[in-house]
Amino acid sequence: MSSKPEKMTEFGVPEAHQLVFKDWIGGRFSLWSPIGVSIAIQLGMRSFNALLEGAHAMDHHFLETPLTENVPALLALVGAWNCQFLNISTHAVLPYDGRLKSLPAYLQQLEMESNGKSVCLDGRSVTHTTCPIIWGDVGPNAQHAFYQLLHQGSHTVSADFVAVAKRKVNATPRVEKSLATQEQLTLANCLAQAQLFALGDDAIPSALRGHMAQGYRGNQPNSVLLLKQLDAWSMGALIALYEHKVFVQSVLWNLNPFDQPGVELGKKLANSLCHTLEGNPAEQSVVSDPSTEQLVRKVGEWRH
Repeated sequence: MSSKPEKMTEFGVPEAHQLVFKDWIGGRFSLWSPIGVSIAIQLGMRSFNALLEGAHAMDHHFLETPLTENVPALLALVGAWNCQFLNISTHAVLPYDGRLKSLPAYLQQLEMESNGKSVCLDGRSVTHTTCPIIWGDVGPNAQHAFYQLLHQGSHTVSADFVAVAKRKVNATPRVEKSLATQEQLTLANCLAQAQLFALGDDAIPSALRGHMAQGYRGNQPNSVLLLKQLDAWSMGALIALYEHKVFVQSVLWNLNPFDQPGVELGKKLANSLCHTLEGNPAEQSVVSDPSTEQLVRKVGEWRH
């Protein structure tokens, strides 16, 4: 799969095995494009079609639902309010299901590469904050890594908690019961952390007051996205939800979410530096600066 069939031919791929897509298809919006054939091969067509159906349902919801009940629009408006007006510069994505462990990394690219910009569509510089820094981890792991800072540190952080209400498991009765108990505990942790994010010290029950350290910040905005179950359909809807959120925010901030000039310049500089490291400086070399020159010199010394 490539936008350049001549490169595939040069690489040795027979023409009958070449799938071509348009060169304007962006990487982070490519799931529903011809590039998605790799997902279809991995999941099988039944699951892939369910993925598309879930996304299609979210598309219709976004197009047809009034703004007061439109989930992607509401998520976008809340996010814009948090970072632009409340000056919250960082947003955590905290899924409470191990199958969603890659969701924070996926949304990092989707949101920061799309709206991580300070130049408007008309070429003018923006006069306000745009996309926040997106990061996160699976909730149970994150609780033992950085929740201490989130709850009692000096930074205000907004968050999306993502949870799954039920999970089908094919196992022996004993294992199934054990997994159900674990699932219930995971859900309880998700709801408890979201409550503590919002209420801070006020979330401490009266029976525990005086027996626990206080100083929980509270008043940290968060959204809980609760899926009935995690399957191909709901996964498609979830991804489409965030894609539409990004689009709405790009409209609010007057940005083009489909380009990535910051990425492209880095690639061009890297190509020039690659030639320099090979001992064949390109005609259009990189701008010289003492730090890079010293590093290139040291790399050359250690490699030869």
